[in-house]
Amino acid sequence: MNFDSRTQVSLGIWLAIMLVLVAAMIVLGGATRLTNSGLSITEWRPITGVLPPLNHEQWLSEFEKYKQIPEFVVEHPDMDLKGFEFIYFMEWSHRQLGRLIGLAYALPFFYFLIRRKLPFGHVKRFFAILILIGIQGGIGWWMVASGLSNDRVDVSPYRLATHLGMAFIILGALYWLWRDQKEGWPRRLRGVVLTKRTGFLAAIVYLQIILGAFVAGTHSGKSYNTWPLMDGDFIPNGYGVISPFWRNFFENTAAIQFNHRTLAYIILAIGLWVFITSRLINPRVGRVMGIFLVLLLVQVLLGIWTLLMVAPLSLSLAHQFTSIFVFLVAIHVARLTRINQS
Repeated sequence: MNFDSRTQVSLGIWLAIMLVLVAAMIVLGGATRLTNSGLSITEWRPITGVLPPLNHEQWLSEFEKYKQIPEFVVEHPDMDLKGFEFIYFMEWSHRQLGRLIGLAYALPFFYFLIRRKLPFGHVKRFFAILILIGIQGGIGWWMVASGLSNDRVDVSPYRLATHLGMAFIILGALYWLWRDQKEGWPRRLRGVVLTKRTGFLAAIVYLQIILGAFVAGTHSGKSYNTWPLMDGDFIPNGYGVISPFWRNFFENTAAIQFNHRTLAYIILAIGLWVFITSRLINPRVGRVMGIFLVLLLVQVLLGIWTLLMVAPLSLSLAHQFTSIFVFLVAIHVARLTRINQS
């Protein structure tokens, strides 16, 4: 196998670029959602959709298609062509970045694979990420399609959460793979005391991201805009009004926001516990946990600020952007407790 230092550098640069692209995709996806742009393109055209409308007649044709869906009738009946061009460009840019990510991963992957430059024993990991990226494209259209029928004016929050959840899975897998490549594919450790704690911490950070998707998908951040209480109560009166009860967790604005708030407090408490114990057991992990706590505190304060300001676009995007760093540091900490650091 031809696997020299130049190949190592090339692999590292490629994976780092992919990390940046996926992170940018998450932020752009948030902007597309928050500007209500996701349903502006009503067709899935993997090839011909690369080009936007190129003349006035094509723009009018796309605008007429948008006028036929419930979102336009209910939420944007007074929208003009200029306003449509803005939301169309947002969704078009989101789809183009998705196409770029697919090509930016697939082409180097097959080049390295054919040239036998992928590290032995890790090819399946590289291939798995390629499959996940392909699946994510399908999930994206599946999500958009949910908002084009059944008199909906938004995409399904369940599908939105699936789409965002997959994006973070891809991001985490890329980051772990990049760190392994950067550090020379270190040996895995088992049975370390901190392994379960840091793994649980990373899992609940991921769960919080999923809850955040339901906050965005149901516009829950635009209600109960008080803190620390929710309109005077710790648990809002409307918490369990939907039957069956489990639907409240995903469809009830009061329950969704309360759960998102409460899990933030839980993550803070668990993060502090892991920080204290890791400093005694593994100082290196403890130092990274210190960074995690700082980022987490910034994220919590930013979330409170966003809530009190009734979720303006700039703060909502900042909140989502910061979640990327919180997640990646949580993944980094979990990885540190699973590798040989000698």
